[in-house]
Amino acid sequence: MSLNLNRRHFLKGLGAGVALPALETFLPRVAFSAEGPALGVTATGVPLRTAFLYKPNGMNMEKWNVTGNGADYQLNATHEPYAKFKDDFHLFSKFEHQNGTSGGDGGGDHARANASFLTGVRPRKTAGADIKLGISVDQVIANAIGEKTRFSSLELSCDGIRKSGVCDSGYSCAYQFNLSWRSDTTPMTPESNPRHVFERLFGSGSKEDRQKSFELRNQRQRSILDFVIEDAKTLNKQLGRNDQLKLDEYMTGVREIERRIEKSEKFGLPKDPGIEVPDGVPGEYEEHVRLMMDMLVLAFETDSTRVATFLLAHDGSNRSFREIGVPDGHHSISHHQKNPEALDKLAKIDLFYSRQFAYFLEQLKSRKDVDGNSILHNSMIVWGSGLADPDRHSHKELPIIVAGKGGGTIKTGLHTDLGQDTPMSNLFLSLLDRVGVKEERFGDSTGRLAQLA
Repeated sequence: MSLNLNRRHFLKGLGAGVALPALETFLPRVAFSAEGPALGVTATGVPLRTAFLYKPNGMNMEKWNVTGNGADYQLNATHEPYAKFKDDFHLFSKFEHQNGTSGGDGGGDHARANASFLTGVRPRKTAGADIKLGISVDQVIANAIGEKTRFSSLELSCDGIRKSGVCDSGYSCAYQFNLSWRSDTTPMTPESNPRHVFERLFGSGSKEDRQKSFELRNQRQRSILDFVIEDAKTLNKQLGRNDQLKLDEYMTGVREIERRIEKSEKFGLPKDPGIEVPDGVPGEYEEHVRLMMDMLVLAFETDSTRVATFLLAHDGSNRSFREIGVPDGHHSISHHQKNPEALDKLAKIDLFYSRQFAYFLEQLKSRKDVDGNSILHNSMIVWGSGLADPDRHSHKELPIIVAGKGGGTIKTGLHTDLGQDTPMSNLFLSLLDRVGVKEERFGDSTGRLAQLA
């Protein structure tokens, strides 16, 4: 059997399809111009990936703020889980989102923190259908390079889906539960079920074919990879030794993720917590977060998309963390009023999220790209929150990290104190430059961020 392979590679069988990682054997030739490589790729011609991950409810800033500037700086307690990746990220101080502040609109800082984070725009205060915000930076990228991948963008969440109703002081729930916005009136609905993300990434054929494949797989308790093993063997013969090892490692990873999802479903839903838990969503929050991160890494590795957002939880989330000894609601204790016990609990939650970020960086750095660098090297990952001190609902001094080297265009291993309050939109304008998207302004930007390079 011959395989007709082009730059979008799939193994197909019985209505199932598996997207392949980038392989040297089929590395496309990239056209360069005087201005550099084509849109959405690095100088070496491999995909440039961009992701934005949102942590809710600010930080215990006493455990976040660092000492020193430039390369000679000391990380704080909250950074400990990802300290070994210090050379792979750039930590910034004094970013702000002025449009997250009240601006005369009264309460609603959590809604505005979420809404302004990737848009730099002040949301219209309404709980009705007349919501209005602005396009988010991820969607500007998607509009420019989305046609290069199977999915223009990927939107993930560990929350439910809400596009209406009142959530925060008269603001629509749409602002708090959606990080990505296609236009000023249209949020991009995120997916929170890892099985659904997996099926979306690795399904092929018509809707009916995918449904038949799903049902057959459940009936026979067989992995999706079992359907395509013969094609994989055929392809394997056409690859060089390095690509054979990469294909084997990659497919083993896909199988392991599927096993983990199936294990979650096998044990069923946890004891009823009083809310409905969708099928396929693990009962443990950490496992849920990491499964979604695995989906995001796979999406990047297979070049299924080059831009993604991940709302770990919406701002104002009152999730409890009994598994780390914090039975209190996150939002409740975030209003710590400088109480030492509340601050200690808040620091424990911050550390929980830091461990998840460290896990994500580990996954990206452990995957090699076809140019010999890691996927993390060829990525731009923004990690942070739309609030600083949550007790004050501060939209200044935002806790922000940019991880990855952007294919060699971003300096890392540094802490940059910007010296004065600087619109976070300036960072986004500079990230757009690196993707090849030239804009004069974005959100409330006042210029480009020279300190990034």
